[in-house]
Amino acid sequence: MLSTTANVVRRCISQTASLGAATIKLKHTLPDLKYDFNALEPYISADIMKLHYEKHHNTYVNNLNATEEKLAEANAKGDLNTAISLQPALRFNGGGHINHTIFWENLSPKGGGEPTGDLAEQIKDDFSTFERFKKELVAATVGIQGSGWGWLGYNPVSGRLRIATCANQDPLFATTGLIPLFGIDVWEHAYYLQYKNVRPDYVSAIFHVANWNDVSERLAKARMQQ
Repeated sequence: MLSTTANVVRRCISQTASLGAATIKLKHTLPDLKYDFNALEPYISADIMKLHYEKHHNTYVNNLNATEEKLAEANAKGDLNTAISLQPALRFNGGGHINHTIFWENLSPKGGGEPTGDLAEQIKDDFSTFERFKKELVAATVGIQGSGWGWLGYNPVSGRLRIATCANQDPLFATTGLIPLFGIDVWEHAYYLQYKNVRPDYVSAIFHVANWNDVSERLAKARMQQ
């Protein structure tokens, strides 16, 4: 099963556990998928899923582990300059791991349609209609210059939903304070093999496999953080 977002964030912050006098270093791992690579077709091809998951996400995981090892060494030596120099790599690879872990859970071969329950009501309260919410998220995500992510996030201060974008692999919470609920990856490796340079078609297709049950669960957990 995939790790929860909260667990991934905690492990990105601290990956050490003490056992007596010894310290055991826990490594990040590539989360298991809940569906086969071809399960999201025709909206996301098996080739894209396999490449995206096995190559790209796995690279973020490996680089995150390597960066944390270097950071631990620098901290042990009191080498502040090296520790500071590693922060961009930590943000990029740690963000990549956090973002993709959410992304896989946000998708489902049984997804699509419209959300129900509390999520549907909150979308109605904050965006008037689901179609307006969808239009705004698609526009914001398609409009990202270069690579990045489009997000539906929850503001724990105001208790409202917000649409936001993040460049590269910047994680939503660390960047904006919004709790991530639903993310759309618009790095070209997420869609180019199938959609070429037609990003709008890919972003719109994501809604056919959107796992609103997962998004609803994230909203319920986010509300508990207020």
